[in-house]
Amino acid sequence: MSENRQPARILVAEDESNLRLVLQKELQRMGHDVRVAADGEAALKLLEEYNVDVLLSDISMPNMDGMELLRRVHQRPNPPEVIMLTGHATVESAIEAMKLGAYDYLSKPYRIAELDALVKQAAEKRRLRVDNARLRTLVERQTAAPEIVFVSDGMREVMRLVDRVAPSDASVLITGESGTGKELVANAIHRLSLRAEGSFIDLNCAAFQESLLESELFGYEAGAFSGAKGRKLGLWELADNGTIFLDEITELPPQLQSKLLRAIETNSFYRVGAVRKVQVDVRVVAATNRDIAEVTADGRFRADLLYRINSFQIHLPPLRERPEDIEPLTAHLLKQLAGPTAPELTPETLAALKSYSWPGNVRQLRNTLERAVLLANDGRITTAELPPEIVSPAVAFRPAAAPDASGAAGAGQPASTQPPLREVERQQILAALEQTGWHRGKTAEILGISPSTLYRRLRDYNLTKRQ
Repeated sequence: MSENRQPARILVAEDESNLRLVLQKELQRMGHDVRVAADGEAALKLLEEYNVDVLLSDISMPNMDGMELLRRVHQRPNPPEVIMLTGHATVESAIEAMKLGAYDYLSKPYRIAELDALVKQAAEKRRLRVDNARLRTLVERQTAAPEIVFVSDGMREVMRLVDRVAPSDASVLITGESGTGKELVANAIHRLSLRAEGSFIDLNCAAFQESLLESELFGYEAGAFSGAKGRKLGLWELADNGTIFLDEITELPPQLQSKLLRAIETNSFYRVGAVRKVQVDVRVVAATNRDIAEVTADGRFRADLLYRINSFQIHLPPLRERPEDIEPLTAHLLKQLAGPTAPELTPETLAALKSYSWPGNVRQLRNTLERAVLLANDGRITTAELPPEIVSPAVAFRPAAAPDASGAAGAGQPASTQPPLREVERQQILAALEQTGWHRGKTAEILGISPSTLYRRLRDYNLTKRQ
C-alpha cells in the first residue's frame, strides 16, 4: 500500500480484554483508526455505525463466535475484509474460514509487524474493490444521466452557477415553478461534485404521509412500531458520502423540520426507535416551487432550517421566459420518446408550441409531445395532435398575472378585449375538473402541473368542492 493512503479503519473483535487493549494501542501506533468490540454481537452493531476496512476477529468468543460473525459480515453489502485470529490453529478451521470469505488467518502468538503488513494489504484490497464498484456506478450514472438541453441565456446562467457550486459541499436550494427541471439540476450538481462516486438519493417530501415520512428519511429499528419486523435503513443513511435531494422541502411537517435541522447540524441522527446515533456525511440539495419568504413569514417553514439549506440558491426560469429553448427541447424530447423514427413537426405545430405559455413548463411539454407521438400519422405531428388550449392560446391555462397598482390584473391589456388572466385560469381549471369528474390527479395531468400546484390554485379560487 502506498504511503500516502489514508489510515486503515479497523475493527477488532476479541473477548480477552488485555489482548484487545494491546491490539488497539499497537495498531493505533502504526497509524490506523481502530475500534474494538468484546464479542461478535458488539462487532456487528459497530459495523452498522462505522465504515470499516478490515475486521480482525478472534474465532473463540462468547455470544457469537468468529465463524458466525464471518458469515454474518459477508451477508452485508460492501463488507470489510476479515482476518481471523486464534490461539488454537487447525487446518480445518483455517480452510473453513477461507471458504467463508476470510482474507487471511493468523495464529497466536503473532508479531505486530506481521499483523500490520497483513492489515495494510487487506485494506488495500477492499479499497480497490470499492473504487472499482464506484467507477462502474459512476460510468452507469453518467451514461444514464438526463441531459439538460438549453440555448437561452437564463439557463446558461443556471448552469454557470451549477459549475461554481458543485465542487463545494455547500447546501443548495433550487427554486422555480413545477416542471422546470429542478431534479435535473440537482443531479447535475451531484455529478459535477467530489461526491460523484457516492449515491444520489431523492425524496419528494410531499409524496408521503407525515406518519411515514420520518421512517422513510431516517429508517427504523425492529420493533419501533407495529409491523417493523426488521431494521430498515433510511434514505439519509443511504446517502452517506453522497447527496440527498429533498424535493418540495417546504411541505415537510414542523416536527420533522426540527429533526432534519438537527441531522444537518450534527451530521448524525437516530433511526425511529433507536437509542444509538448514526454518523453520516451527507450533502443536502433541496428544491421548492413555493415562495420561500411567504412560507417562512407565516411560520410554515423554520427560518433556521432555511438558512441551513440555502447556503447557495439557484432559480430556474419558467419555460415561458425562455421560448428559445422550446425548439431544442422538443427535438430532444421527441428523440427520447420515439428514438430515431420520431415524427417531424409541421411549421404550424412548432409555431404553436413556441407561442404557448406552458404553465406546466418542461413536464407539460413532454406530456404534450408524448400524446402527439401516439396520435401522429405519416411521421408528422400537426396541430390536430395538440391539445386545444395550445392551438388556441386565447383560452390557454396560464399563471395568473399579478395586479397592477390600480388593482387590474394583466396590466396593459384592455378589459374589453379579453377577460382578466385570473378568470381565464379559473375557467380552464374548472373545465378540466369537469372533464375528469373532479379527479384532482387526472386534472393536474391534463393541465400539465403538479398536484401540489393544483391544490394551491384550488384554494386560491375557492374550488375545493364541486360547483
